[in-house]
Amino acid sequence: MTILHRTALPLSLGTALALAGALAGCDRPTDGTSVTINSSDGQTVAAVDGRSGEVKLALPGFTGAFKLPKVSLEADNFELNGVHLYPGSKIRNVDVGNGRDKAFVMTFDSPADPQTVRDWFRDKMTDADFTLTDRGEGLVGTTAENKRFRLDLRDAGGDRSTGTITLGG
Repeated sequence: MTILHRTALPLSLGTALALAGALAGCDRPTDGTSVTINSSDGQTVAAVDGRSGEVKLALPGFTGAFKLPKVSLEADNFELNGVHLYPGSKIRNVDVGNGRDKAFVMTFDSPADPQTVRDWFRDKMTDADFTLTDRGEGLVGTTAENKRFRLDLRDAGGDRSTGTITLGG
């Protein structure tokens, strides 16, 4: 499964069910990835709990909940302008349409220190026509489509890091 950022997310029952089905086809880990999809007014319309596998939908004309096997999204499951996450990374949480700012926010864990991960992203994203500036252990700038981008990284101990990618907002 590849997660791609979209500026507008028209979400229908079919789209939400397709997302749930796609997630069901991923690997089944002990702790999975949580996914939240919000409407343009910031209301949560679909949520997948990575710990329990529970899927909740709150769409016009349909509200429901069901369980799927827990799923884990990894580095190759995310792509932004051809750039995946740092190799070996695991996606912890995805929040699409985050409130009024309509940001896409993703949290992930990487098997390298923050400077190594930042430098890797800077090289790959520069090649993909991002405009970037170092900011501490992270990066800020714009995508090739001139959308705001921010990468925040922090040390997670033992040559590991936790990162957050924010698009838009």
